[in-house]
Amino acid sequence: MRVFEKVDQKVSFPELEVQLMERWKAEGAFQKSLDLREGRPRFVFYEGPPTANGKPATHHILARAFKDLFGRYKTMQGFYVERKAGWDTHGLPVEIEVEKKLKISGKFQIENEIGVERFNELCRQSVYEYVEDWVAFSQRMGFWLDYDNAYWTLTSEYIQSVWWALSEMWKQNLVYKGFRVAPYCSRCATPLSSHELSLGYRDNVPDPSVYMKNDPKTSILAWTTTPWTLPGNVALAVDNDIVYIKVKEGDEYLILAEALLTVLKEPPQVVERMMGRDLVGLEYEPLYPYSVPEEGKAHYVVDADFVSTEEGTGVVHTSALYGVDDLRLCQEKGIP
Repeated sequence: MRVFEKVDQKVSFPELEVQLMERWKAEGAFQKSLDLREGRPRFVFYEGPPTANGKPATHHILARAFKDLFGRYKTMQGFYVERKAGWDTHGLPVEIEVEKKLKISGKFQIENEIGVERFNELCRQSVYEYVEDWVAFSQRMGFWLDYDNAYWTLTSEYIQSVWWALSEMWKQNLVYKGFRVAPYCSRCATPLSSHELSLGYRDNVPDPSVYMKNDPKTSILAWTTTPWTLPGNVALAVDNDIVYIKVKEGDEYLILAEALLTVLKEPPQVVERMMGRDLVGLEYEPLYPYSVPEEGKAHYVVDADFVSTEEGTGVVHTSALYGVDDLRLCQEKGIP
């Protein structure tokens, strides 16, 4: 009598995975894992929803594997871990995908050739199409989620929940009016999130940098990789503990970090050494007269924690209009 089933020497692991998935589905394994732990302490899991603007790719496996790992681990520890799928159906990625299909570009063509209502409907159709691929992809890799009751960011229920959350924060005085620096897309005519900005990121793009003088006699030599922001210059940033030197070059004097003398064409004549803190408070001539604020003080040297001697001059051009660190620094120093 044969006790064990015959083991096939030609094993297909993908087929074994499919068989296991079918068994999980037939037995309702995921739901049973919840039913057995109902009433136990909760471990709350929020599925940060992927943007449903295209098909999933291999790099999505890693993030979703991590998400599945922690849910299973906490379940094995006895916690009640509900896991609801979610789909991010808003944002530029979805709109751009539809624009490509329609072979159009920008708001003008959307409004005048397609119509906003029709365009929105096409966006909804697009995300539904890709969500089916995402569900198949996620289930195939064994990611346990409640896909039947997933939340969609385009539904009225979800949008209402966001307004409710904002309302509750407002009631608790957690909402305030402020300023932030955000990249802006002139084609899309809208600010961009960091994620949306990275979608168009390209390596090995020429990165121009310029050196900035601010006085015909003695200049604090500043450096920037964003010369188009110079019209918004309001301050120069130094580090308190960096050694700076005043050098003579021709008929003028320059002040820069001693560690970065190599930016000058020839070895200069050193006139004076000082610490960064000795420069703080010094005023300089603004590059553009129209950048002088009507109220408040600007165009002077401030200390900052992001200044280094790795490159440049040890003096950083600062513009609150264009940089996140710049804005924070100017707000701290009270620069308008």
